[in-house]
Amino acid sequence: MTTPSKTGPAELPLAAEFPQVDRAVWRRSVESVLRRSGVLGEGQQHDSPEDLLATTTYDGITISPLYTAEDAAPLSGFPGIAPYVRGGTPAGSAAGGWDVRQRHADPDSAATNREVLADLENGAGSVWLVLGDGGVPIAQLGDALNGVYLDLASVVLDAGPEFAAAAEAYFEVLDVPPSAAIGNLGIDPLGVHARTGAAPDLDAAVELAVRTSRTHPKLRAIVVDALPYHDAGGSDAEELGCSIAAGVTYLRALTAAGLDVAAAAQLLEFRYAATADQFMTIAKLRAARRLWTRVTEVSGAPSAQLQHAVTSSAMLTQRDPWVNMLRTTLACFAAGTGGADAVTVQTFDAAIGLPDPFSRRIARNTQALLLEESHLGQVIDPAGGSWYVERLTDDLAKAGWAWFQEIERAGGPVEAFPLVRERLAATWRQRGENIAHRKDALTGVSEFPNLAEKPVRRKSLPTAQAGGLPRVRYAQAFEELRDRSDTQLAETGARPRVFLATLGPVAVHTGRSSFAANLFNAGGIETPAGTVEDFPGGVACVCSSDKLYAQEAAATVAALKAAGATHVFLAGSPEKWADTGADAFVFAGCDALSVLHTTYRFLSGSQLEAQR
Repeated sequence: MTTPSKTGPAELPLAAEFPQVDRAVWRRSVESVLRRSGVLGEGQQHDSPEDLLATTTYDGITISPLYTAEDAAPLSGFPGIAPYVRGGTPAGSAAGGWDVRQRHADPDSAATNREVLADLENGAGSVWLVLGDGGVPIAQLGDALNGVYLDLASVVLDAGPEFAAAAEAYFEVLDVPPSAAIGNLGIDPLGVHARTGAAPDLDAAVELAVRTSRTHPKLRAIVVDALPYHDAGGSDAEELGCSIAAGVTYLRALTAAGLDVAAAAQLLEFRYAATADQFMTIAKLRAARRLWTRVTEVSGAPSAQLQHAVTSSAMLTQRDPWVNMLRTTLACFAAGTGGADAVTVQTFDAAIGLPDPFSRRIARNTQALLLEESHLGQVIDPAGGSWYVERLTDDLAKAGWAWFQEIERAGGPVEAFPLVRERLAATWRQRGENIAHRKDALTGVSEFPNLAEKPVRRKSLPTAQAGGLPRVRYAQAFEELRDRSDTQLAETGARPRVFLATLGPVAVHTGRSSFAANLFNAGGIETPAGTVEDFPGGVACVCSSDKLYAQEAAATVAALKAAGATHVFLAGSPEKWADTGADAFVFAGCDALSVLHTTYRFLSGSQLEAQR
């Protein structure tokens, strides 16, 4: 330890006090840990033990446990300079933070007006306004924006196929000179096609966009919305590739109508999902700017991509919705760190219904905290230089570009729609498998569920248009089982139950009994516990250690069946304990959804009647 000198503070060498460690030494340490955990056998060695700890994303990208200078990606340039990986402007959000943009979709124009004004008076900088089906009637746009200073607050319209009528209504409402109008008309026929399957009216979209560029120079016209692809269960690279393909389609159409590339690109804004996977979100936004720069660079006018990040709808849950506050905070952090120009934090109750003032306030304050207390916006590209983030950005950009090229070869977003739908469905099936096996954990739903939670009631959401890509939520399969449990509770006064028959002292059975309880609770099934003597009948699950299973499992299963058990689970490996007479098994890595459906089948019919 050094001591202060009389002339000034002592130097702190920090890492210099520790011996140098190379990768080979680290690998040996990893091997030692893997042996203790049973992944490697005693005395067994592995040339690259870190490979045993690596994971693979839905885009086939390998995520390693350690990144060093050996993993350095190509240089990402400087903020505000092509390829804009590190930000679209030199100062990023350091000057004034990113744009806090809140979404409004209440069909009641008076209620929407109150909410819009409350948002703008309490930290929001812009408004994302849903119009037409699923939002405020277009004829009432003026009522919804009454009192809004349209030269200060940016308004982004979202009218789906009614974009032309919405634009005309907005032009009538504008009380500022055309040169001062800001925001975005939200024209996106390709996004509407993805959502609904309706044929896109590109000609009308281009005509309106070109006219806008000539009469309202600061007003953007087109939103390239990637959310339909994310909401269908797609991966990050799939979201990137689809958005770039749509952007290229718009760019071609606008230049064919007489605009130069720079003017056409200036009309576009890109919308991406931000998830609780913070590093993937950061890398996605950085990669998106790189990909779009490549498109505009080849077109002769390299330009930065304007980005609007929205916290993911797919990740939100209806059960234990309070956890959504944590999810959206992480997603907002990632969006800001990734360099988004505007960020929308969805309310924690967005999967349940229309938000109330409390949930809106929390959504606003999430951004206020990150900007005003954490000062997140004052750091330019805070993730830049990280070997992990730079490598992930590069890998994601390459995967997204490859998918974009596939769409291009198939003829573009419209012609390639069957291909896009098939690929997104395949990704969703893979994601669904991981969710079912609880590899992708959903806190409050598949992990640590709360059967005693009080339901959150909200005004129903407007009916969304259907016909195109599906809208999925990661938690929906587990929540459907919770709904089934609630229905039984309402009809009979009791939830379905599985009795946990524990063997030995608490310290012996608690690991497996806690695991089994968590799994059954995730499906809305209560798990009273006790000894075989306490068993009230119905379905049971034996929980204990392997040592006690070897001595007592078969006899316990037999005793439970003699006591009236219609079916008996055992918390353990089916390969190891198949001869115990158990009817089914719960174990780490099992398909939890399959187990839960099996349990409900066991509980159905006469057994369910007996429980009632």
